[in-house]
Amino acid sequence: MEELLNEIVPQEELEKFEKKYAHELELDGEVTIETKFEYAMCLVRSRYTNDIRKGIMILEDLSRIHAEGRRDYIYYLAFGNARIKNYSEGLKYCRAFLEIESNEQVRSLEEYIKKQNDKEMAKGMAVAGGAALVLGGILGLGIALAKNRQKREK
Repeated sequence: MEELLNEIVPQEELEKFEKKYAHELELDGEVTIETKFEYAMCLVRSRYTNDIRKGIMILEDLSRIHAEGRRDYIYYLAFGNARIKNYSEGLKYCRAFLEIESNEQVRSLEEYIKKQNDKEMAKGMAVAGGAALVLGGILGLGIALAKNRQKREK
């Protein structure tokens, strides 16, 4: 799964769908659902976080207005959120997908997200523990210095 999540869309492909999206928007003031989806799929596979976020926004909009494609939109929403390390949202979309249908690739994505989320939580706890130790050390040093100063003044 990690290999799939690290796969980056070729820049030429992203530009092709970006141009198609912009052309439809300019021509009719509307973009077809198919073009929006193709563009969003490219965006969530981009190397840039802002592109991924833009793709997520398009997919969220599509999932609201086009129920027929909801299954695919939810998969790419889980995928995109996993790519930007928004694990709670990624899990939410994996679970929503699995309510629609059972799918090994989505189960694999869900397991990957859970593992990554656990790693991030462990890192957070280690950082918080380290910060508490440093703070405790500084506080202890401050108390020792204050006591030492009081002894000298007497």
